[in-house]
Amino acid sequence: MAMTLRLNEEQERALALLAEANGVSKHEAIVRAITDAAARSVRDDRVRALSRDGRARYASLLDRLAQ
Repeated sequence: MAMTLRLNEEQERALALLAEANGVSKHEAIVRAITDAAARSVRDDRVRALSRDGRARYASLLDRLAQ
């Protein structure tokens, strides 16, 4: 799918630095950034869910340890 990306000058410079630092094109830098952000978001959601479930499952033990 084709897409137009409009960046201000500061964002353009940041993208150029990111691409250069990783030795890739600007297009590839954008694709990687999107993929990384999506993976991080899913991973963070999973960690929060596991933490919530663990706190619920071990609530009484955690309470005793806190005393």
